[in-house]
Amino acid sequence: AYMIKLISAEKVLFCLCLMLFSVNLRASSIDDLAGDLQKGLKGKGKKIAVLEFSYADGKQSAGGKIIQERIITAFSKNRRFTLIERSLLEKVMKELNLSHSGIVDKKDIKKIGEISGADWLLLGTLNDVKKGKTEVNARVVVARTAEILSAADCLVEKTWKDSVAGDDTQPDYSGKPLVQIAMLLDTSNSMDGLIEQAKNQLWTIINEVSSGEKNRNAPKIEVALYEYGNSSLKKEENYLRRVLPFTSDMDLFAKKLYSLKTNGGNEYCGAVLSRALNELKWSKKDDVYRAIFIAGNEPFTQGPVDFRVPVAKAKRMGIFVNTIFCGNKQAGMGMQWKKAAVLAGGEYTNIDQTLRRFVAQTPYDDEITALNNKLNRTYLPYGRGGERRLKEKKEMDTLSFSSGGKGVMAARAAAKAREDSATLSSWDLISAVESGSMKFGDIKKENLPVELKKMSRSELQNYIDRKIAERKKVKEKIIQLQKKRKSYLAKKERESSSTTLGSAMIKFIRKQAESKGFKFSK
Repeated sequence: AYMIKLISAEKVLFCLCLMLFSVNLRASSIDDLAGDLQKGLKGKGKKIAVLEFSYADGKQSAGGKIIQERIITAFSKNRRFTLIERSLLEKVMKELNLSHSGIVDKKDIKKIGEISGADWLLLGTLNDVKKGKTEVNARVVVARTAEILSAADCLVEKTWKDSVAGDDTQPDYSGKPLVQIAMLLDTSNSMDGLIEQAKNQLWTIINEVSSGEKNRNAPKIEVALYEYGNSSLKKEENYLRRVLPFTSDMDLFAKKLYSLKTNGGNEYCGAVLSRALNELKWSKKDDVYRAIFIAGNEPFTQGPVDFRVPVAKAKRMGIFVNTIFCGNKQAGMGMQWKKAAVLAGGEYTNIDQTLRRFVAQTPYDDEITALNNKLNRTYLPYGRGGERRLKEKKEMDTLSFSSGGKGVMAARAAAKAREDSATLSSWDLISAVESGSMKFGDIKKENLPVELKKMSRSELQNYIDRKIAERKKVKEKIIQLQKKRKSYLAKKERESSSTTLGSAMIKFIRKQAESKGFKFSK
């Protein structure tokens, strides 16, 4: 009996020790969590980007930013590491359209690393385990490979409130009005002309939207792209795909648009509308101009989704659905394209998609193109991803010119002249300083091009000031010429009886955006 009691006592002692050891495996505070993470990190001077944490179930909460701030504070105490500035990281996340996603995949991790210059990313999730307590799970990964270097967790007091269902989580764009446009393009075999028009007239459309003003502020523009009706896409996904979610990176949008190929197929308008409404992060603010433009040439009734359901939802959400039939106007009406637009409070028209190379040129195109080359010389790549981003920008110039000649190139240059500096500040130092995203004193010489590293601080300051002044002068000249170019094209359009994708979209955008308080020059 004594031996049994002794064995039982030893078991109890063993269990107690095991419990104490298990408890010690979990950090007791954010500082301890940071310390545990750092134990698995080797090397000095590594750059770390701490991402905003998110709930695993997607719940909206202020907790993600609070935990992010606490971890940044804890890591900043260790001089082994360099922390990526939070304002720069936020711009990178917005540029990649990840500002609200919280959870990122391997491909996103690599992109964030490339653009921000981070060697490692610190990210994680939150989980409310009991009343007043939240579990924080964190890990540090290599930006290039997404390999996990270290991981740790802890329990913290929940000092924040979760968002109420229905709250608008659209970011504040510093008082700028917001425009959200989704393009849904039929990429079946007969739509080569439609895609060509979209490519060649994209910059003209962007120019028109960016020229609008509301309360004397130019808009923040977000665009998204879907393709449908392509038989190379998955049948179980209704032969459609989201090519790009909302982004303010027009070069990225153009690149994705230019990559579209036609093939097939089965065109399910109701299905693609439903996906665009449910997947995209539409703003809930009343003063935002939100619009969908869907173009194709088959009955709007095709497919498993009744089109009346998504168009009714779009109207409730305040999203204009504009339908553009590629073919005879009466035929499109008979295939319910007009009915879909009417039910959604949008507009209907038809276009001649066979006008594949409809690109008007003007007497101002040569000078605008020359000014574009000068504008390119004012970009100053900064950080690890800077050179790549500048190369991609120049490649898009070449692609635009090869697609539609001087007319398309001039339209692209005009769009670049209106580009918001803040959208380029993650990789272009001139834009970062010009927009106030970065102070001169925060510039790190190791992130500069080789030829500038030898400059003194005063020489570098003078160089940047000259580039800013040069860019301002070039942009003003391009915008002046663009006004003359626009007047010339308007006259040509009045002489033509043809309606194209670009002219149809511009007409609808002006009418609908004006109902939201935007103003456009005549």
